[in-house]
Amino acid sequence: MATPDRMDEQLRALGLVEAQRTAQSLFAEVVARALVAPGRSEREAGDRIGKLAAERFGTAARHRGCLVRSGRHATLPYGEEPSDRVIGADDLVVVDLGPLLATSETDFARTVVLGDDPVKKRLHEDLPKVFAAGREAFHADADITGGQLHSEVKAQAAKAGWALGGRHAGRLVGAPAASDAPGTEADAYLGPGNDRPLRRMVRGGWRAHWILEVHLIDEHHGFGGSYKQLLDVA
Repeated sequence: MATPDRMDEQLRALGLVEAQRTAQSLFAEVVARALVAPGRSEREAGDRIGKLAAERFGTAARHRGCLVRSGRHATLPYGEEPSDRVIGADDLVVVDLGPLLATSETDFARTVVLGDDPVKKRLHEDLPKVFAAGREAFHADADITGGQLHSEVKAQAAKAGWALGGRHAGRLVGAPAASDAPGTEADAYLGPGNDRPLRRMVRGGWRAHWILEVHLIDEHHGFGGSYKQLLDVA
């Protein structure tokens, strides 16, 4: 296969952005229709979201993992699949649309706040702020590494009074770590073990694109939220 040219790169970036816009539109529908509601189980809410995605956007509603997480489940790292849970009236609920975007390479998650708990509302408000700080750090340093950006996001989370959950703060767009050769698995994540610049070429001659994932948790009270989307293109 020929090395992608500038037009190929632009078309791929546009495809990522368009998938993200679809996810944003879907999430707005989820909120407007109150698909995430107290008394509904996480699995039921996820199934309703998948059905809506299929109806509105023709997106295959196949779940590779838990699409909706609430309460203490929202503090768990991605990859862990807890048992089903009924959403409470005062929960923070993570809606992860990644499983519905698998064919587009990208990823997207937002958090819904239910009830009037001021601490949970503050965490919800801090999610996009920490994300924006992470993106600002990325644009401010042309040579920033995955490890450095992870440290910055972790510091911003602590500054806001939260812990940074999960094993990393994002990943290489396009799927598995094996797609980024040569290198190790750590090179495909925004984590402590990645000392390579994020601005680089990956397998096939493509420019690397990244998902930034902010997962804030309150370790003392056992709740959390996530804000996840494209880092370098928008």
